[in-house]
Amino acid sequence: MAGRRPRVLIGNWREEAQLEEQERLRDFMLKRERGELLVQKINSLQENLLQKTELSVSKDGFVHFGDAVLLLNPAPAAPVERDPGACGSLALALPLDDSYLYSAAPLRPPGGVSAVQGVDPVRRNTFHILSVAGGAVEEPIRFGQKFGLGTRGGFSDQMLYLASDHKSFLRFAKKSHLQQVFLTEEMSYLTCWQAAFWDPQLRLEHEGLPVPANSKIIITHCHTNRSLAVPRNFWTRSYFGKEYEVVCHTYLDSHKAEEDKNYWEIVTGNPGNRDGSMLDRPDPQPGGIRKELCEEA
Repeated sequence: MAGRRPRVLIGNWREEAQLEEQERLRDFMLKRERGELLVQKINSLQENLLQKTELSVSKDGFVHFGDAVLLLNPAPAAPVERDPGACGSLALALPLDDSYLYSAAPLRPPGGVSAVQGVDPVRRNTFHILSVAGGAVEEPIRFGQKFGLGTRGGFSDQMLYLASDHKSFLRFAKKSHLQQVFLTEEMSYLTCWQAAFWDPQLRLEHEGLPVPANSKIIITHCHTNRSLAVPRNFWTRSYFGKEYEVVCHTYLDSHKAEEDKNYWEIVTGNPGNRDGSMLDRPDPQPGGIRKELCEEA
């Protein structure tokens, strides 16, 4: 019958199927040799970015130059609109975008930062307090003093520095379009930060005093005079969970005081647990207001 396709395969179809199977096998072997298989990339991430680290223990309760710490945006006092999952504390970290898993390129240091819900100390969220003005190692940093924030993140011995710059038509945060925060390989005036006391009414009294560890503070970018923040309304989903956008923007309430988005804690190590942090120690006020609000959300 004209136009009717035959039900029987005709020609060298068997040889073609075998050639296609051999081609897929060669492609698989080649990707395995290059380390481009999905399981290999996941193992590489776990061995590099997700490997546990040991934080510095503060003997006097202050933050010092050279300390290895977590930068934690504490849980807000009120639930986050449209995203109850963002009610908990978020740690500053190197982003884990899906492009790492599905790209043929080798694993390389990312250009940006994000905030993640995992607060266990690993390579991706461990930062070092660095001196930019000749401060000695183990000397406490003080309110109003410039310092740098660096991380290796599991990429050999290469140090990456937290930086920011004024927003422009070509340079801004992808989601919020605010002033972006990024990582760079060179220290400059763009990598200088300073800490301020969280209460603006007591800020002058604390100027020049040592910065306490595990306490609420404001971290401000020296060049642009905007504070490090996590809006919590802008995020992307990756293979490892949500990655919240980190920006430089000062959020002020009706009393001209910074909001929860600008609060940070420099978390040090737990002296009773080498792989833990001070977050693992008992809460002096269990079941507080923040926990109840998170549960209600």
